[in-house]
Amino acid sequence: MTTESAPNTSSAGDSSPPESGQQGALEAIIALQVRRHRVEAGMSAAELAIRTGLSKAMVSKIESASTSCSLTTLQRLALGLNVPVTALFQGADTEREASLTRAGEGSVTVRTGTRHGHEYRLLGSLKRREHAVEPTLVTLSSASDVFPQFQHTGTEFIYMLEGRMVYSHGSYEYELAPGDSLLFEAEGPHGPLRLMELPIRFLAVASH
Repeated sequence: MTTESAPNTSSAGDSSPPESGQQGALEAIIALQVRRHRVEAGMSAAELAIRTGLSKAMVSKIESASTSCSLTTLQRLALGLNVPVTALFQGADTEREASLTRAGEGSVTVRTGTRHGHEYRLLGSLKRREHAVEPTLVTLSSASDVFPQFQHTGTEFIYMLEGRMVYSHGSYEYELAPGDSLLFEAEGPHGPLRLMELPIRFLAVASH
């Protein structure tokens, strides 16, 4: 078993080169972050070696992504750079979920007033965070007496695209026209109160 050497020695430490001599994706990210934080701190590789108890050769190998770091080495680097260990992995998890909805697409959901000329088209959702954000295109095309009233946790943002209406939130009323927007806490009852100019279309983004 090998161990990391004191500064200015030539031992490679408890690390090993990436398999088949190829730079691993994780090694490359750690190399980038170590070098970036060291430069931002105005520190030379030799200074970092002294602060971490690693050899200058080891620091050089880490920054060139030619070696893999043990957890102990990562802890030493984080302490020497005065950053959390997680900062050395920033950018490692690049896979992120996305939801694309083409024009005219999106699932139509059934809500209050659906049978009275009210359409609610969900514009996207994320499986990992299914209820975190809910963007909905709302179309009101009939001057029905049925006006949906909603109430849920979190906040909601409305952006008017077409038509004019009076939207209620609690005891307040807001007249909205194209280009107007309204942001409010969604715990209280809210929803269209009077439809003034049809058809009405607005984007509603609920955050739970």
